[in-house]
Amino acid sequence: MKIDTIVLGDLEANCYCVRKTNKERKCLIIDPGLQPEPLIRFLKANAYDPVSIILTHGHVDHIGGNQEMKDKTGAQIIIHRDDADMLVSTPAMILRMFGAKPSPAADRTVADGDVIALGGISLKVLHTPGHSPGSMSLYTEGFVFTGDTLFVGGVGRTDLPGGSGQVMARSIREKLCTLPDETKVMPGHHYGSAPTSTIGSEKASNPFLR
Repeated sequence: MKIDTIVLGDLEANCYCVRKTNKERKCLIIDPGLQPEPLIRFLKANAYDPVSIILTHGHVDHIGGNQEMKDKTGAQIIIHRDDADMLVSTPAMILRMFGAKPSPAADRTVADGDVIALGGISLKVLHTPGHSPGSMSLYTEGFVFTGDTLFVGGVGRTDLPGGSGQVMARSIREKLCTLPDETKVMPGHHYGSAPTSTIGSEKASNPFLR
């Protein structure tokens, strides 16, 4: 599997472009960020064809690029059903504050255990609420895309509407810490000492997991 990381927007959200092989043009986009112009240029330069825009959660720094991406690529928008309303209910004041456009509604909602597939790629939905009610991580053998649930050396905020520290801790303990130790953690932001980590390393050194 081939993964490219593009850092987007003033809040520097990690966007991931996932393909089966280097030769494959069709791809999955995980979190198009606030300002997707660098992502659009990247896709055009490489002649990539996004099939789906997958959102790890519904906060504006991850969904602000949805409309432009939808307009430019026609890709379907996928989000966990518990965050789907956030796509169309983000207050106008918040959108103006971050220079974001309103998002289209989801084309598909998913739940825990569902699979998002493209060719030989299968991403299993792990419902990991705590940062938001519908936060989800996406697991495929060797990798887990954790959004704002688990960072390198840290975890996501739980003081935003719908957040819960207790729920977050349970999500991480039951859904992420049970993955193979060698699973590579692909977080929603580069807030730690390195861009990526592994589940085993986080279990051993992340102070929030002790």
